[in-house]
Amino acid sequence: MTMKKALICLSIVAIVVLCTLNVATASTGNYSTTIQNSTHHTRDHALKASGGTSKSISNWNYATERNLAPSSTPKGIVYIGNGDHNVYAFNANTGTKIWNYTTGSFVWSSPTVANGIVYVGSADHNVYALKANTGTKMWNYTTGYWVLSSPTVANGIVYIGGLDHNVYALNANTGTKIWSYTTGSIVYSSPTVANGIVYVGSMDHNVYALNANTGTKIWSYTTKSNVWSSPTVANGIVYVGSQDCNVYALNAVTGAKVWNYTTGSIVYSSPTVANGIVYVGSQDCNVYALNANTGAKMWSYKTGYWVVSSPTAANGIVYVGSDDCNVYAFNARTGAKMWNYTTGNWVHSSPIAANGIVYVGSLDHNVYALNANTGKLVWSYTTRNPVRSSPIVANGIG
Repeated sequence: MTMKKALICLSIVAIVVLCTLNVATASTGNYSTTIQNSTHHTRDHALKASGGTSKSISNWNYATERNLAPSSTPKGIVYIGNGDHNVYAFNANTGTKIWNYTTGSFVWSSPTVANGIVYVGSADHNVYALKANTGTKMWNYTTGYWVLSSPTVANGIVYIGGLDHNVYALNANTGTKIWSYTTGSIVYSSPTVANGIVYVGSMDHNVYALNANTGTKIWSYTTKSNVWSSPTVANGIVYVGSQDCNVYALNAVTGAKVWNYTTGSIVYSSPTVANGIVYVGSQDCNVYALNANTGAKMWSYKTGYWVVSSPTAANGIVYVGSDDCNVYAFNARTGAKMWNYTTGNWVHSSPIAANGIVYVGSLDHNVYALNANTGKLVWSYTTRNPVRSSPIVANGIG
């Protein structure tokens, strides 16, 4: 193992240890929060937020060990990974656990659902395909190292990055490898596919554009540091963050830089684009809203600590987590805070909004469902380890 690779691996391990220590601190009460019972990331195939009022639901806090059968057929299912090695499926309305699938190591990867199949990576080196309604394993593909990247599915192909430096394209039905592309370092970034091109970042400082069918490199753009952030593509422009403190806008066809905006620290957060505005977080503690065409700052909001979470925009509201332990909701146009909900630890997980509810994980071991308009707790589910994975909501049919 080279010195460079060893240092990168140590940095990943350090983050895992830091998260563990933070959770231990939370359990002593320094980050504790009382969850009250009250009756109240955003992928293309997630259920869209309805924008209507949330349903009145009986709320509770549900421990992992209590495996209760769902009381009714859910209108939606929440899928999320966890540090306790599991992938979970919950009734979106009630939080009742429907199933869990245990992998061989922690699951930071965020699930993707397509055609009744849940795709997700694990630190046990595998990419998994699970039946969405039962959790039964359909196939797994073994890579050379941890899989922390989150999969994207397009045209029957699963695209995902690995810490073995590769970007993979796998047959969505069988798991057979179609192609792989080797970058110069680990790929924590999650691929995005648009117009037959796969966009992804690498810790070798580059953003890559690869032919979706063959894996051939179309272009690459070199930033000044590692690219953990995952690209977003909108209106012919690729938006992505870098550890060089910048948010970049690149021409999707050529890779030419359109603009960059310099924040005060590392940008782990992945941009979200809605209505001509780019929303992104930074380790300078701010959430930013930037003009998608020019990069000009429209507003920013300073939270109490790092913003590693990636924003979600729905119905004129931006939702995002912060390492100050809060989930925030902002007016998408003005940045005015609408509400915040305090969890028991850092919120690295990226929220998703569906049917009037915001779903998000926390390093306090919980998955939360919050009223999208008020931030009131709908339900929470307690796992055995930190929840860094981001949820997705789908109908579970398949």
